[in-house]
Amino acid sequence: MAYDRAITVFSPDGRLFQVEYARVAVTRGNTTAGLKFRNGIVLMADKRIGSRLVETTSIEKIFQIDEHVGAATSGLVADARVLVDYARLVAQINKVTYAEKISVDLLVKRICDYKQNYTQYGGVRPFGTALLIGGVDDVGVHLFETDPSGALVSYKAGSIGSGRQAVMELFEEKYRDGMSMDEAILLGLEGLQKASEERLEARALEVGVAASGEKFRRLTEQEIGTYTARLPRPS
Repeated sequence: MAYDRAITVFSPDGRLFQVEYARVAVTRGNTTAGLKFRNGIVLMADKRIGSRLVETTSIEKIFQIDEHVGAATSGLVADARVLVDYARLVAQINKVTYAEKISVDLLVKRICDYKQNYTQYGGVRPFGTALLIGGVDDVGVHLFETDPSGALVSYKAGSIGSGRQAVMELFEEKYRDGMSMDEAILLGLEGLQKASEERLEARALEVGVAASGEKFRRLTEQEIGTYTARLPRPS
């Protein structure tokens, strides 16, 4: 009956197939993970380098949104870039208007409202990307997962992308509250390694950290290499 051809048409059992297809696009994307630690948040992504000829610096999966917020993306990269640009604009407007940094939960809700708009009107399609958004504000440490429908969920440790199930199984088993930054990074990288079933290379990874009293920053390849060297070999 072609219920899957239009974003504005529900199927008889109440489903919007275009939104569900967008979720499938996310599950085909790179694996990303995020974890809270004692006073901050770490985001990481496996960039899935398909060829040794690729300049790895040209592939970006971790984005800084504001001084205290970052995002990891999975799915259609171009869609993610549009959402990141919108999030940066929202953060800067809030700073100019109210002379303070935007709270992480408000920023995530604004992004999700924007995504939800693209599930409601004809002539558009949903964003084929999911975001893990993490940051530290006056209220505390936050990690949110958003999906193409505009839904959001807060996690202590989360993952999106093709290896989500393997990563979440490891987090369910090993994650604990109050971890140090090093422990959180090692656990996250162990999850990415379990999902890929191969030895991780520092050049094919991105890691971003936001901690209380510090600006969000990406770790250098050398810093990531010190962590990957400590990982157990994949079985």
